Amino acid sequence: MTITSSSSVFIGPGRTWLALWIKPHLLKKPFVAPAPNSSSTPKQDPLLSAISTDRSIISDATQTPNSPIETHPSPIRTESNPAAMFPAAAAHPDRSLTFSFLFLFLLFLLPPHLQLAHARKPHAIAFRSPGLYPEAMAWDPSAQHFVVGSLRSRSLHTVSDAGVVEDLIRDDSLPPNSTILGVAVDSPRNRVLAVVQSIAPLPPFNALAAYDLRSRGRLFLSPLPPSPSGRDGANDVAVDFDGNAYVTNSFADLIWKVGPDGAASIFSRSPAFTSFPVDREAPHSYCGLNGIAYVGRGYLLVVQSNTGKMYKVDAEDGTARVVLLGRDLPLADDVVVRRDGVVLVVSINKLWFLKSDDAWGEGVVYDEAELDVERFPTSVAVGAEERAYVLYGHVLEGLGGSAEAAEAEAAAAGGREWFGIEEVRSEREGKDEKVWIYVVLGLGLAYFTFWRFQMKKLVTNMNKKTN
Repeated sequence: MTITSSSSVFIGPGRTWLALWIKPHLLKKPFVAPAPNSSSTPKQDPLLSAISTDRSIISDATQTPNSPIETHPSPIRTESNPAAMFPAAAAHPDRSLTFSFLFLFLLFLLPPHLQLAHARKPHAIAFRSPGLYPEAMAWDPSAQHFVVGSLRSRSLHTVSDAGVVEDLIRDDSLPPNSTILGVAVDSPRNRVLAVVQSIAPLPPFNALAAYDLRSRGRLFLSPLPPSPSGRDGANDVAVDFDGNAYVTNSFADLIWKVGPDGAASIFSRSPAFTSFPVDREAPHSYCGLNGIAYVGRGYLLVVQSNTGKMYKVDAEDGTARVVLLGRDLPLADDVVVRRDGVVLVVSINKLWFLKSDDAWGEGVVYDEAELDVERFPTSVAVGAEERAYVLYGHVLEGLGGSAEAAEAEAAAAGGREWFGIEEVRSEREGKDEKVWIYVVLGLGLAYFTFWRFQMKKLVTNMNKKTN
């Protein structure tokens, strides 16, 4: 038999090496060669037969094309000691296994949500719901879908990753023309929290509603205490591990706290919230404290739209201090914390990626992504596999008017029926991921080169034995 492919030559020794390793390690029984003059015929071992077959193939492959092909059996057979046949393999039976485990360990160092993140296009969800105009969204990790509110209806809806919209809550007992702003999913208690607001010319109303996700019944509706200024605008909500909810007041720059049973109180009126000047001529200058997130180490992060500042708020006593970022986040609207500690902040035109090394005494904006201003993004959520998603709810278009008017507008030509949720990636993180991939591939190539070198030595030693 003549073998023309060099890769085929290495198949035999590779299997032989594996066979030599399997015998002592898996069978836990060392090979003992039978006595040369034994009268009994030893039982043929199929594993060692494979070794013999591979040995014959390699012996044939080492002959020159013009040399006669051996037809007699190889002089070294299964009744010989394979350890003597392959001294390099027998001396280091665990070396190949060690390098294999090392390579697999390095591969697993890559976070699962990053390994294939850039092997696909960003996930874009288009969903149809005439007149919905959602301002906020949250991710439900149990049901694996998004929950969105509505500027023009007293309802909450779910949006699947395929864009299927379903009604979750319709609460007609809320004041007419109420707006659902902030939304938070409290997974441990299997409930969803919604900030309910109505402002002039409607009678002022600010409350937090809680609904059971199983029965879809309302658990409580807690009116939020008025501020001393009398100018109140409930906006966003976050929930801690104990079920306490924290609601921002964008007009009075304060934070409410609502207990698991619905008891509401003013939680923080820190002077830090009013320590920076506000340009009253700038767009949306009336909107102060806005997005809020619970970090999980006993404090909250809250962003302020009209100053571009971020504050760290103690979840026990409400004391606050500004986070030193080295720059402002103009018109910051929503904030969310990723599992790896990265904080995402969205505005009407950007998504910022932030991180901190000192529990948010200081922080840095290490990347930003441009967003579609015309579609007016207002919310950010961390979905499946820690992906960042931005909500395009066309809120500016939807401000003012009733749900019926919005549906009528949607039915007319040019009306709004479609909205979007889109994944946004950090280019900086993508570059870092590629570096990791190159490192792992480089180590894999080095391992393969070492393996080829060992196989070459093994074949050389076998040829010497044959000659």
